[in-house]
Amino acid sequence: MPTKMREEIDEIPVAAARLLERSAREIAEAGHALRERDPSVVVTIARGSSDHAAHFLKYAVELELGLPVASLGPSLASIYGAPMKLGRAAAFAVSQSGASPDIVAMAEGSRTGCALAIALINTVPSPLARAASLAIDIQAGPEIAVAATKSFVNSAVAGLAILAAWGGSAELGRAVAALPDHLEAALALDWTNMLEPLSRTDSLYMLGRGPTLAIAAEAALKCKETCELHAEAYSSAEVLHGPVSLVERDFPVVAFAARDKAEASIAGTVSALAAKNAACFITSSAAAGAHALPFVATGHPLTDALALIVPYYGFVEALSRARGFDPDKPAALKKVTETR
Repeated sequence: MPTKMREEIDEIPVAAARLLERSAREIAEAGHALRERDPSVVVTIARGSSDHAAHFLKYAVELELGLPVASLGPSLASIYGAPMKLGRAAAFAVSQSGASPDIVAMAEGSRTGCALAIALINTVPSPLARAASLAIDIQAGPEIAVAATKSFVNSAVAGLAILAAWGGSAELGRAVAALPDHLEAALALDWTNMLEPLSRTDSLYMLGRGPTLAIAAEAALKCKETCELHAEAYSSAEVLHGPVSLVERDFPVVAFAARDKAEASIAGTVSALAAKNAACFITSSAAAGAHALPFVATGHPLTDALALIVPYYGFVEALSRARGFDPDKPAALKKVTETR
């Protein structure tokens, strides 16, 4: 019997297609509202996997529109009660459940501070949906496994679709429309050559740069959640500023590289780590001494980056079982974390 996590990973392409069909009107409305507001800055509000989706959207907005994006700590509202001055801002609150009090409080605080607050959410109605100016149902459907997979992907897809509508990018719009087919192809990719080295390690690094740094962060979290395996995500530039000192023979390094301007930089760092006899894996053929992981080329750097998480999810579910865990029920976690 497949695990619930595996079943939900397999649903990702269908869930993405459902989002683009069923929430098309709300996505268009959000794009129109953002054009009307013409914000000078964007802020994000999220935790966990949702925060990684928000981090992905940070790079997408900055690269596509040149607008700075900052993450707001939810405790600013829930603990400190600090008012925010957001009159020229848009806010994206991202949540699977829409139930975490601190996320809701910060979304309410951003709206009170005069931001256009948009919620990307898998549970409508919910407190977060009510707190936002606009709520987009990401249409991921019920997610039973504790580790978020399809809700992470659909949060990012919803953000990219809104960005395409907001900025009027026909190229990004076409890439988003084609994503369900590319995500289906990504499901078939085999990353099991990492199973043996990661089954016997105690720690590893996940690397990325730009949008793939958010993917690396999500990958590291899934290692911790489902495998009780210590994994840290770093920029392929930042890892050289100190963390590289821990890399020794056979230390695992997994690098996420998209077909974008950062690929050569990531590959260069991985080549240097491979020269130290680290066990390096990368979604590129440009790194010397590293194992090349298969990937789907989607034709757009942002969707290229997002598609990388799908074969990784399939891999980490298998890694969890190989290490003797139940990926559906991590011992220390629950599905909805209501932080305050």
